[in-house]
Amino acid sequence: MMNTYIYLLIAVAFEAFGSACLQASNQFTRLWPSIGVFVGFGAAFYFFTLVLKVLPLGITYALWSGIGMVMIAGAGWVLFGQKLDFWGFIGISLIICGILVINLLSKSATH
Repeated sequence: MMNTYIYLLIAVAFEAFGSACLQASNQFTRLWPSIGVFVGFGAAFYFFTLVLKVLPLGITYALWSGIGMVMIAGAGWVLFGQKLDFWGFIGISLIICGILVINLLSKSATH
């Protein structure tokens, strides 16, 4: 089961990488970031399929989306200077709370 969560984190990391490259590609006008989009999302979906062998789709996608949003918000801030306001931090905090509820309290995540 631990490998499943490692695969999920790898998938999310590749998705975050692909999304950051999408921003940097300037609508696919820059070669290397454009290649990074395809590599990032391709690898992300491969690892996503490995997770789906163990976890149900709804739980997997909720975790993928939540963790991904937090990572992308951080990458946007660090790499592109896209700062969050107070309500943005509240929203990110609620997403993190949702991830914790799924992993710590829901029995759906263990099937």
